Formats: sequence, structure tokens, C-alpha cells
Amino acid sequence: MPQYFGQLHTSEQPWSILGAVQSIQQNQRRILFKCGDPCLAISVLAPNLIRVRMTPTGQFLPHRSWAVTQADEEWPTVPFEVRETVDAVEIQTEQLRVLVNQNPCRIQCFDKSGQPFAQDTDQAMGWRTGATGGWKQIEADEHFYGFGEPTGLLDQLSKVRTNWTSDAIDFGILTDSMYHAIPFFMALRPGVGYGVFFNTTFWSRFDLGAEQPGVWRMETQASELDYYIIYGPEPAKILDTYTQLTGRMPMPPRWSLGYHQCRWSYESQDIIRKLTREFRARRIPCDVIHFDIDYMNGYRIFTWSPKRFANPKELVDDLKQNGFKVVPISEPGVKYDPEADYQVFDEGLKNDYFIRKTNGQLFHGYVWPDKAVFPDFMRPEVRDWWGNLQKSLTDIGVAGIWNDMNEPALDDRPFGDPGNKITFPLDAPQGPADEKTNHAETHNLYGLMMAQASYQGMEKSRPGERAFFLTRAGYAGIQRWSAVWTGDNQSLWEHMEMSIPMLCNLGLSGVAFVGTDIGGFAGNATAELFARWMQLGMLYPFMRGHSALTTAQHEPWAFGDQVEKICREYIELRYQLLPYTYTLFWEAATTGAPILRPLLYHFPNDPKTFTIADQIMLGPSLLAAPIYRPGVEHRAVYLPEGRWYDWWSDEVFEGPIAILAHAPLERMPLYVRAGSIIPMAPVMQYVDERPLDALTLRIWRGTGQFTLYEDDGHTFEYKTGAFCTTTYQVRSEGQQIIVEIGSREGSFLPAGRETIVELVGIGEQRFVDRGTAQQLTFLI
Repeated sequence: MPQYFGQLHTSEQPWSILGAVQSIQQNQRRILFKCGDPCLAISVLAPNLIRVRMTPTGQFLPHRSWAVTQADEEWPTVPFEVRETVDAVEIQTEQLRVLVNQNPCRIQCFDKSGQPFAQDTDQAMGWRTGATGGWKQIEADEHFYGFGEPTGLLDQLSKVRTNWTSDAIDFGILTDSMYHAIPFFMALRPGVGYGVFFNTTFWSRFDLGAEQPGVWRMETQASELDYYIIYGPEPAKILDTYTQLTGRMPMPPRWSLGYHQCRWSYESQDIIRKLTREFRARRIPCDVIHFDIDYMNGYRIFTWSPKRFANPKELVDDLKQNGFKVVPISEPGVKYDPEADYQVFDEGLKNDYFIRKTNGQLFHGYVWPDKAVFPDFMRPEVRDWWGNLQKSLTDIGVAGIWNDMNEPALDDRPFGDPGNKITFPLDAPQGPADEKTNHAETHNLYGLMMAQASYQGMEKSRPGERAFFLTRAGYAGIQRWSAVWTGDNQSLWEHMEMSIPMLCNLGLSGVAFVGTDIGGFAGNATAELFARWMQLGMLYPFMRGHSALTTAQHEPWAFGDQVEKICREYIELRYQLLPYTYTLFWEAATTGAPILRPLLYHFPNDPKTFTIADQIMLGPSLLAAPIYRPGVEHRAVYLPEGRWYDWWSDEVFEGPIAILAHAPLERMPLYVRAGSIIPMAPVMQYVDERPLDALTLRIWRGTGQFTLYEDDGHTFEYKTGAFCTTTYQVRSEGQQIIVEIGSREGSFLPAGRETIVELVGIGEQRFVDRGTAQQLTFLI
């Protein structure tokens, strides 16, 4: 036990605090407050978006080429009013009011009704050697979400969250730094919501009332304080603005929404062929096989094992003929191999692409290929080089890239020996010649820049085809380049439960294409755990089963006939829901909305939803209450305001209500909002097995609307307008239910199909869909 009494006393260096405003300057988008040498700048970028910067020196940092936010000048100017009194300066936009008190300089924000948010405390903003910070009030009933992939429950109130990308192997509920560093959060209370993006790539930390109840603090090792305040009040509006600021995901290839299978490792081409034959013979849908590190020759990146993968092009071609796509792993550690004629190492060394220490010596660490060196992805020429190297993979037909170990993760001695995790020296020079910086500023960007290199390289080598990208590490804006998974989890019920709030918080951090290793990566899942996890995993935007080298097999048939049947049923349901889910991806790509959503996203004024971490929504219509404990066949479910239908039995519930749901092993409680319209496809063994020749519209009584999005699913032509939408509406008129189908809009022409309109519990009607408007009437 540590001794708390008798320990040597410590004291932190005191903070210097921003003083009184001495002069004010204004231009068309910024107000500058000079407080002696220190300065505060407030830029109005949108009616609900301001940028706050404080520098102790009076000199603001330049805009970096790698900044994830667009420069202030790129925002269209918006009107705002400035009124100055003896005590304060008031900045007013259409949606918010910012009050800057002059002595001492403090910021207060208010919505149009006068409700406060993001208010500075007395300490407000300050600096000390090596750090800047800010302090704000936590309002009554305020809750905090986002922060990337925090462990534990959904609400982060009273937690400390550190933004420093880390190889968080064996993470648990007390783990702080994770694989992704996303210094963004939203704060919600009934009627009021706002977001904060802490615009720093240096080490940073949020304290949400842990040290001082009622106060949240942000601190960074950067030399200035720089953050954005986004007014909502709803989560959807906050994310819409935040993803305008940091970017939105592109439309992924439609096949990437199918089921992915992986293991560390399927170690030979013969084993992979047998695996894919099993999927097809057992009629379990699957689209993607991931190749882990053992496909390489001695773990040398961009090589193939000459023995175990003797003819990779033939293998990839054969898998493609059977409906499978291949996604190989890619890691940044390049084997130090000076006498092996290893092209990647030789080219990188010749062109000085690898990170060096301040004394000019190559930096090295130890990863899978033993002694390794690491590209400086901050440099555009290095990203181009790395992206072009992927042509060795795309030339044989791979359809995506899985970036791993890019926090970066490395040891100080060979893997397998007792060693310590290290990172690059914080003073290691990085970046292009005209923006030279060090690893202290770029550490959090390493995974992001590697993902950018992969994405842009694949655009060149496969210019007409969308590719799939997956990354273990990233920073704010990673959604522009890659899907994300939550790293090396474990085969534990607690990790299955924790995946729900982790993925929801990623979604609330602007990252929509997310998933978790189904069944757990490390350890052995039980049959019951695997069945329950597969039920939940059906809802993940990225659905992949993955397991570690030393574990038992975790394929869907590995746990016996009963579990195989459950896996098949839920994977089939995922494939049936693809028209609905693909539309949610379009919504994410155009508005930044998450695909997997906590209840609070749709019910932000219902305080009961603020702490619900074990229920989840897939889009606006489906609410799931997974089972996440062994032996449980009943669980409490909260259904918010409105009418809800049981997906399986059509039983009706009037919310808000708490119910006890029956959930035998083969059933995950699943509910649908009244008025929902969910388009469904026939079951296929892979996404593009055949054109969508039949579309079923499942409709639940009530008033509602859904717009279906369609494109070709694999090219970039949607970016130039080659897509179409169809809007469906349902309403009641006396003893009739009216279903209106709008005319198809857009230039994309889907394959001919029959549309089946099923009014759940009432009946169905059919018609040949030629894209013209239709009105159907059901009698009740």
C-alpha cells in the first residue's frame, strides 16, 4: 500500500492569469483584446461557432499545413454585432451572445433565451512554463460526451481524459490515454448543448470536475490556448458544425458494410482458401477477409511470404471470384535491413524519409520485424512515397488497407524479450523543411497522417474504385481518411458492454464508421459471449470478428450448431438492413451524423437518456438493448417518448416507459419507433452477389418519413451527382394508412426491381418500381 502520510510535499508552478483588457481591435471576423503582452482573440466563423485564442506573448502561432481545421479565412463571413460598455464587450450573432468582461478578461456565452454555457471561472485562462490552460463552469445537470474512445460508461462527468495516442493494450475502465486522441466533446443539459474542440496536437488533457467539482479544465503543452465553441443546442447540430470544421467521411464501398473476418493470423493461403469455402458452404454471409502480419516475408512491409503466400495474385483473384475482398495489414515500422536489397528500406534511407534524432542519427525501435525505422508522415513527399508503395498490393487486387501499430507502438528491445514501450524522442525533428517541428507537436498526428497517406495513395492506384481503410490510431478528423476500431480488446463480458459507450462516444466525436473486435481479440470467448456479441456486432457500422494468435478459433461456426445458427441469423439481418444502413452512411458523409447513436442523440431533452450506456440506436428508427452478462434472459429497457414496437413480436409500448424484456439466447431485444420506414434487401452471401432486384419497405404505423439513398456502391461517381434518392412517407387518415412514395430524384438508375410495401401487422402490397410516384392505401 502506498504511504500517503509522510510523503514529501510537492507544489505545482503557479499559473499566470489573463488580466484586464487594455485595448480592443476589430475586423470583419475577429475581435482582439490586448491585456498587456498577452492577447485574447475571438473569431466569429459561423452563427453558432466561435474560435477563442489566447497567447501569453502577443504572437499567435501560424496556421499549420497539417491543421485538421480549415483556416479562419476559409469560412464565409457572417454578420455579428459588437457593443462595448465600460465593463464588457458583447458579441452577438443570430444564435449566441458572447460577453467578454474587461477587468479581468473573462468569457461568458449565452443562447438566445439567455441561458449560460461555456462560462469562464474566475481563473479563466492562464499559462505557466510549458503549458497553457482554461477553466470553465460545469452547469447544473450538465453531462459530457465524446473525447474519442474513452473507456467506462457514456457520460464523462468527473473523469480526466488525456489526449495522447497510446498502444492501450489490456485497456480497462480505468485506462486514460487510448489509441485515438480526439480533443473534442459536447456538453449537454436539457435545452442547452455545446461542443468544444481543443485545437492542439500537443499533449492535452480535460478534467471534467475531477479535481475541482463544478469546474472543467483544459490544459495543453502548446504555447497558446486555442479552442472552438460550437453552440447546438442539439447533438446533431453540434456534430454538423464540428464536422464542417474537421471534415466528414467519404462514402465507403458498399461491400465494406458487410461482415469482415480476421485472425492473427490465417497464416497461409491454404488456410484462407479453406476459411472462405466454409463461409460459402455454411451459407454465412461474408465480404472481407483481413490478412494479419504473417502474410509478409519476415514482417517486411509491402512483401509477401514466398512459402506461405507463394502466389498472392492468384489467391486474391480466386477470392474475388467467390465474392471476397482482401484487406491486408500495414504497419509503419520498416525493417532495418541494409544488406538485403529490401526496396522499402533502401529507398527510404536514400531519400532521408525516416525519422532521425536531433543529432542526425536514425531513430530505431523494435516491432514485429525486430529493429525498425519509421517514416516521417508529416512530410508530404513521404506520404506520397508510402502511398505509392501500396501499388505493390493494389496491383494484385487488394481492396483496402488496415493500418495498425501507428500510435506509434514500439518497444526498446526485440518483441518477445522483456521490454518497455517507448515512443519517438519528443525532440525528434519532423515535418517539411519550411515547417520543421518536433514529435511533441506531431505525436498525436502520426496515425492520422499514415491514414491520409494510405487513402491518397489508393486514390492514385485505384482511381475509379473506392477502397476501405481501417486504422487503430488517429486524431480529430480521422473520419476523412479511415474507419476506426477500438483496438485490442478482450474476450470479456465487460469489454462487450464497454464497446457500446466507446463506439457511441466515437460517433459523438465525428467518427461514424466504427467497430470493435467481435468476440474479443485476446482470450477465449465462451459460446454464450460470442453469440451475444455477434447480436450486438450486427449493429456496429464496421462489423469484424477478430481474434489473437494464442486464442481458440473464433469463427461463427466454432462454437457449435446453436451459436452458428444465431450468427447466421444476425449476419443475415445485417445484410437485409443494408439499404437502411447505407443511407445512414450517406447521412454521415453529408452531415457528420453518427450511424450508431446513444439515446440522448435523438432525445436530448430527456434527462433519463443522459446516462444510459447499455442501449443503442442504429439510425433514427431502431433501438437495441443487448444482453451483456452471462446467464441473463431478461433485462430492463427504457423506451423514450413515443410509440415503440417490438421488432420480433410487434408488441406495442407507449413511452416513456421502462419495461422488462425477455431475451433468450437467440434474441436481442430490438424495438422500432412508430412511423418508421426501413428499406430491406434480400439475404445475399456477399453485398454485390446480385443487383437489388427486390426491395421490402417495412413500415410501422404512425407518422414518419425516410429518404433512401442509392448509388453504384463502388465508384466515386456519386461525387459528381451519380446517385438518387427516394422519399417515403406514412400517415394515418381515419381508418386508413397512407403510404406515399415520391418520385426518384437524381441521375443514378438502379436495377429494375419489385418493391414490397409491408405495413407491419396489417398486410402488404407490391409494385414494379420504375421510379415514379406512388400512393398506397391500407385499411385498418
